[in-house]
Amino acid sequence: MEYKLSPSILSADFCNLEEGIRQTEENGAVYLHFDVMDGVFVPSISFGMPVLASIKPAVKQVIDTHLMITEPIRYVEAFAEAGADILTIHYEACKDIRATLDKIKACGMKTGLAISPDTPVEVLKEFLGEVDMFLVMTVHPGFGGQKLISEMLDKVRTLRAMLNERGLETDIQVDGGIYAFNVKEALDAGANVIVAGSAVFKGNAGENTRELMEILKNYE
Repeated sequence: MEYKLSPSILSADFCNLEEGIRQTEENGAVYLHFDVMDGVFVPSISFGMPVLASIKPAVKQVIDTHLMITEPIRYVEAFAEAGADILTIHYEACKDIRATLDKIKACGMKTGLAISPDTPVEVLKEFLGEVDMFLVMTVHPGFGGQKLISEMLDKVRTLRAMLNERGLETDIQVDGGIYAFNVKEALDAGANVIVAGSAVFKGNAGENTRELMEILKNYE
């Protein structure tokens, strides 16, 4: 199984964004996490398609786009055009999850399906084998800098066991409160795609990325 780091630019210094992204890429982060918040599904508002489209030409990494928005099916085509490579939607935000996933696939992107902390992991069972990545939120979506909710790692363990029972090696991503001092807990639980915002961009992005990547590589 491949272990991947996905630095979240939500925590980056946008005055020096290009340099920060370059440092993460040079030090082994193959993904770049792009958080989209609409002020409805979550209280905060972040950025959308125009920002993604402006960043895409300067980025060689996989654009890992996390939609924390209500009824994301409305914007699937627009995010594909803007340059998203992976489009993750929330279970709680869609009236028709399968139709939304099908549209993402039809637009040539990989699919991700996320659950928030209050959602039982068992709801994902019917989608096993249908998506490229599951995202287990380890904080409540909408704000950066929160402390990891350790109980969410039990959901990761359960989900990995469910996948193993079917012989599936689907990616499991975790997002929220992940740092070098606790990332092993997430990896031991069965996650293999790590979103890190403050842990990467607060301080030297290159050094922070290198430290996290060294931990991830030990699991391969």
